[in-house]
Amino acid sequence: MRHPYAATRQTLPLSDGRALDYFSLLSLEAAGIGPVSTLPISIRIVLESVLRHCDGLKVTPEHVRALANWQPAAERHGEIPFTVARVILQDFTGVPLLADLAAMRSVATEMRLDPRRIEPLVPVDLVVDHSVMVDEFASPQALRHNMEHEFARNRERYQFMKWGMQAFNTFKVVPPGIGIVHQVNLEYLFHGLREHDGVVFPDTLVGTDSHTTMINGAGVVGWGVGGIEAEAAMLGQPVYLLTPDVVGVELDGQLAEGITATDLVLTLTQMLRHEKVVGCFVEFFGAGSASLSVTDRATIANMAPEYGATMGFFPVDDNTLTYMRGTGRREADILAFESYFKAQGLFGMPKSGDIAYSRTLQLDLASVTPSLAGPKRPQDRIGLAAMRDNFTHLFSTPTAENGFNKAPADLARRYPLSLHGNGQSADSSQRLQGKSLARDVVEMVDNRPTPDHTPYTNGQDDLGHGDILIAAITSCTNTSNPGVMLAAGLLAQKAVTKGLQVNPRIKTSLAPGSRVVTAYLEAAGLLAPLAKLGFALAAYGCTTCIGNAGDLSPELNNTISRYDLVCAAVLSGNRNFEARIHPNLRANYLASPPLVVAFAIAGRVNIDLTREPLGTGKDSQPVYLRDIWPESGEIAALMATAFDPDTFRRLYADFTRDHDLWNEISAPQGETYPWPASSYIARPPFFDGFSMQEKPVTDIRNARALLLLGDSVTTDHISPAGSFGETTPAGQYLLSLGLKRADFNSYGSRRGNHEVMLRGTFANVRIKNMMLPAKDDGSRTEGGYTLLDGMQTSVYEAAMAWQQRGIATLVFAGEEYGTGSSRDWAAKGSQLLGIRAVIARSFERIHRSNLVGMGVLPLQFTGDDSWQSLGIQGDESFTIEGIAQGLAPQQMLSLIMTRPDGSSAHIPLRCRIDTPIEVDYYRAGGILPFVLRGLLSN
Repeated sequence: MRHPYAATRQTLPLSDGRALDYFSLLSLEAAGIGPVSTLPISIRIVLESVLRHCDGLKVTPEHVRALANWQPAAERHGEIPFTVARVILQDFTGVPLLADLAAMRSVATEMRLDPRRIEPLVPVDLVVDHSVMVDEFASPQALRHNMEHEFARNRERYQFMKWGMQAFNTFKVVPPGIGIVHQVNLEYLFHGLREHDGVVFPDTLVGTDSHTTMINGAGVVGWGVGGIEAEAAMLGQPVYLLTPDVVGVELDGQLAEGITATDLVLTLTQMLRHEKVVGCFVEFFGAGSASLSVTDRATIANMAPEYGATMGFFPVDDNTLTYMRGTGRREADILAFESYFKAQGLFGMPKSGDIAYSRTLQLDLASVTPSLAGPKRPQDRIGLAAMRDNFTHLFSTPTAENGFNKAPADLARRYPLSLHGNGQSADSSQRLQGKSLARDVVEMVDNRPTPDHTPYTNGQDDLGHGDILIAAITSCTNTSNPGVMLAAGLLAQKAVTKGLQVNPRIKTSLAPGSRVVTAYLEAAGLLAPLAKLGFALAAYGCTTCIGNAGDLSPELNNTISRYDLVCAAVLSGNRNFEARIHPNLRANYLASPPLVVAFAIAGRVNIDLTREPLGTGKDSQPVYLRDIWPESGEIAALMATAFDPDTFRRLYADFTRDHDLWNEISAPQGETYPWPASSYIARPPFFDGFSMQEKPVTDIRNARALLLLGDSVTTDHISPAGSFGETTPAGQYLLSLGLKRADFNSYGSRRGNHEVMLRGTFANVRIKNMMLPAKDDGSRTEGGYTLLDGMQTSVYEAAMAWQQRGIATLVFAGEEYGTGSSRDWAAKGSQLLGIRAVIARSFERIHRSNLVGMGVLPLQFTGDDSWQSLGIQGDESFTIEGIAQGLAPQQMLSLIMTRPDGSSAHIPLRCRIDTPIEVDYYRAGGILPFVLRGLLSN
């Protein structure tokens, strides 16, 4: 059919003689469709996709007209069918997605249809970055040994990925050891413009990691979705979203001397989370925004999930072009990119008054101060000068108020290292995870009196509250930023010159986001001093930030457990949720890379580094942070080493060159996967009993509560990614297969096996189910437990028992249910447990969408209602009415609660199926059967 807006297809001549066909936004405005030139830049880029894909079916002229007339303060009812240019995956979420595609092909074959009907319709890149652990550290061999461990653990997964590369035409894999998905995306996969059927258009994407938003720093519209939503995007479905509010954030001024991009992003995260920008597009503008480099912008955009926004978007300008040249993009591509964005009226940083946003916020960059965030949430910013007092305050604050619930007097106590739990001090020659305590160590004496007025030595034979045991330069957020990485190297260089060292029991690691980082640190002469302090190259991957820090030594674990110590980690990451970094470390702080190094030298977090010394130098004099903090001029002088185009071209030219571990992996061939016996990859059950006919939806009757949860329950709480023990349901399952504890790996690495993930759902060691009775001290049992017939058991065992009885289950929760990673297994696992609905005070965007995508109903309390205010105990039965009558977006449903004494209450709930297409997904049993029916019927 003829395109409804065919006249908007224009030709753009370039100065080098080429010509580009494109759909012109300005000609759309000239035709009187809407005031396009005053819309937020991010809305205009989405509008271009809607205009280009307008076919009168999935995308109608009404969609184009509605978005072209976006109003800043309008009620948000309409949905946008946004078709993205590509999809990006990381391996933890990408492997189960590939398993779903393989299962779809198996279904097609069983139905005697061509399995090639199941094929990604847009380019898909999977970057393997989540699987490497820091097993060895602080040694020249750490990188190689950690990769060898990674390949030994994950061989079956990598074989599966290689099968996918040959089975699907549009599916590519960036192997392990290359870099972190978002940094590889920024440095290599992003090319500015895309082309299809002779038409060019802006790069846009969705990804199966919430920090996909990092690419917003380069002017690319994209965000994180669950694997199930990304799968639909791959297979031709638009990404449907409610028309968003767009919050404009005007940045003014300049950062003060010594202030890092990390300090800025932690400040913005706290500010924007407080301003409640959840579900909004956040668009930065103003002179301060224009002054920031693309890597600084990417640092801010990366943490959009932490401040709750769908995006943290920066428009394209001259700094974007500078970045593209510095990272080795072709000059012809840069010319086309610049010309296109100028022709569309999309080039340049807006000034105040240029655009009418839903609301506008301001931040003076000069007001930003050195910061950390923690100890449990990334939005809880702490000024560097307040660290000691903050830790002291939280130490004796109740757990319910984000504290550690300890006696104040305990803070000053030191405890001997316990060897295998027998109370003996560790011998100084004992190996602790790759470091020898026998090497020469300069003890770092802290002259500040502790609360009982007795000075102590932060030595190697005892342990106390606040001591740091993990210090990691890790995560795409900061390792993509040469400014903070060079600062860390310079600080290390100065510290080594002063004679400072790091206590060898601290697990130090350097895990850059790409090989480019190593190249420029080495060229600047900074790799060696970092290694001298223990920050030797350990991996190219997410490592500590995703929960792959590896274990601590038995001595340290035993002492922490025996004395219930509150020990700490400092990392340059974006997530510090409970039990994510290490199950035994309860205080976890996000910080810039140079502050990570500084705190590692200091050895503890209950310290004010603005006034107290880091340690004692080789001249026996105290050394302060100000003595070794790098100046901005020193960093600027080295910045050219970080943007050498030839380095980028060389390192991204061939991923298989000299990569013996990857090249040795063999894989099955063919269009369908043979599903060999494996504890890592299993055919998912989501298509069992698949039929081309939908089953009718019904009301939920006589359901029982499986969990009663509080506020800020994260996807880490629901579906942890880290390690697990033998006594867990997942551990028991793997033991039954004949595996040993050493072979368990992590939940994240086993996301291709639903049997493991089902047993790991709601199994986080820090989750608190309020159905369990309070202890004598008022605290709650932690871990994946619930009540069944009045008896405590695991969530998995209780859920299986309810399913055997034919009884549905519900989860009740508070505010911000599902914050954190875009973890589709948090929804998939909930569905497999038999959970029919989650009833919460509010939901985080991605997880709400994932629940709908798996056929689990998200319902929201109204007004001031909560499960606590309604007196829900967990022994009631529940019926949800109004579903079978016909769902509509955000309609009201009724929850009927019947108590054991026979009394009942009717409670109004808002259905958080937000768009018409989500109604279709829910009626189809979820997005996966919906998409499969469409593909097989064509």
